[in-house]
Amino acid sequence: MQSESINAWGFYAHQKINYYAIFALPPEMIVFYKYHIGYISSHAVDPDKRRYLVKDEPTRHYIDLDEYGDSLKFNMPLFWNQALQKYSEDSLKKHGIVPWHVYLMKVRLTEAFKDRDVDKIIKLSADIGHYIADAHVPLHTTKNYNGQFTNQVGIHGLWESRIPEIYGEQYSPWVGSAQYLEHPQKEIWDAVYSSHRCLKQVFEYEKEASKIVSEDRKFSFEERNASTVRVFSKEFSEVYNSKLQGQVEDRFLKAIKLLSCFWLTAWVDAGQPDLNSLLNQNNILEEQIVVKTKSEIIHDCNEHYR
Repeated sequence: MQSESINAWGFYAHQKINYYAIFALPPEMIVFYKYHIGYISSHAVDPDKRRYLVKDEPTRHYIDLDEYGDSLKFNMPLFWNQALQKYSEDSLKKHGIVPWHVYLMKVRLTEAFKDRDVDKIIKLSADIGHYIADAHVPLHTTKNYNGQFTNQVGIHGLWESRIPEIYGEQYSPWVGSAQYLEHPQKEIWDAVYSSHRCLKQVFEYEKEASKIVSEDRKFSFEERNASTVRVFSKEFSEVYNSKLQGQVEDRFLKAIKLLSCFWLTAWVDAGQPDLNSLLNQNNILEEQIVVKTKSEIIHDCNEHYR
């Protein structure tokens, strides 16, 4: 069972994933989503904030696949009701439910589109982005989520936060156009399995990097919010990232692409409602950041698709 203190990707990457996923949407969706880009990106971290307030929230962020044995890919039920027939609900929640929860969020988002409920659309769009991003973190698929069983404590933050923090601005976030998912539940499970396959390199390369960079150079201190904090040094992070050969960036970009596909799929399954007609509604979410007028956004989107 993963600790509530472990937050996938860190705030920076979660917000970037939600932000860039918007630009993979088709013209019929991008105007609406870009209008709400401030809310959808800034609130990408809301599920992590709820981990300390909502009892069942932590289990939605991970799944410990190694608790189910080597043959799980052939035996694991794709749908929640099927899983309940094979395992107890307590057992499922103990080991994490992220792929099942992503599908539940997709169903809820589809209903929000059908109801033309702007508040729910943008809130659910932000939330599902968080869980899809979590599913792309290898360390969210194992009970050894922070290297606590292999003398590698801190590897979670190193992989998901420190590496993106240092190198994230170098990533090219353009992932192509979103595509409709015929079997969205299979797609999120495939993402989880793909993350899990990365674990061998995640752990092995950290050990190799630790042999290259001595312990006294492995960590450094930086100023954060008027406090001095201990972090993995840039020297060590560079060695580790180099050995990973773009693994973190690849998972980051795949999360962006799959998120845009889930948004598109929910919208199509709802009957493709006219989202532009919803832009003039006075929704109750006061925190959203709109820095451009509707006409300016439409112009930008038209230029994007030239």
